[in-house]
Amino acid sequence: MSKREAVVIQTACDHAAQAMIREVKRPGAGCEDCLKIGGRWVHLRECLSCGHIGCCDSSPNRHATKHFKTSSHPIVTSLEPGETWVWCYVDEQALSD
Repeated sequence: MSKREAVVIQTACDHAAQAMIREVKRPGAGCEDCLKIGGRWVHLRECLSCGHIGCCDSSPNRHATKHFKTSSHPIVTSLEPGETWVWCYVDEQALSD
């Protein structure tokens, strides 16, 4: 069952202001792009700017990073149970644990 959790950014970066700090559901339901093409994923990431759910870089299609590159939305969080970290693609830095 999905559980709503608030996202907490502990370390600020210049890009964190672009993200809408929102509640996310962990675990995520699935990679939006993989579901469209019948792909598979390893772990899920949610864009904190628009809510897009994509797969991690360990997944064959790396949709979360592709979303960042096409949208310039810099901040993602893990949708995996027990993981609450936040990442800035631009600064390549963790913003929380």
